[in-house]
Amino acid sequence: MDAPDAPDALAQAILRALADAPARDGTGVSLPRLGKQLGLGASSLMRELSRMGDATLGGVPGPGWVRLVQQDDRWVVHLEAAGRALADTLPR
Repeated sequence: MDAPDAPDALAQAILRALADAPARDGTGVSLPRLGKQLGLGASSLMRELSRMGDATLGGVPGPGWVRLVQQDDRWVVHLEAAGRALADTLPR
């Protein structure tokens, strides 16, 4: 990723997909569903999502656009407020 305010093409696609997902009382989108929608495997998604979250990687804190949590036996991606604000500015 170039900078927290400049998402790459994959990050933009993820943000758009999460923003367009039907609202389900904050349940987020399952990783397999997101991967299928974007045509990507789980490992590719996990790598990009780790850069998009709030974790510090290489001494640089992430932008906090998404949150990845494990619920029961599945991984679920949530769009955070910063991610939604950014997604609203992305070209369609």
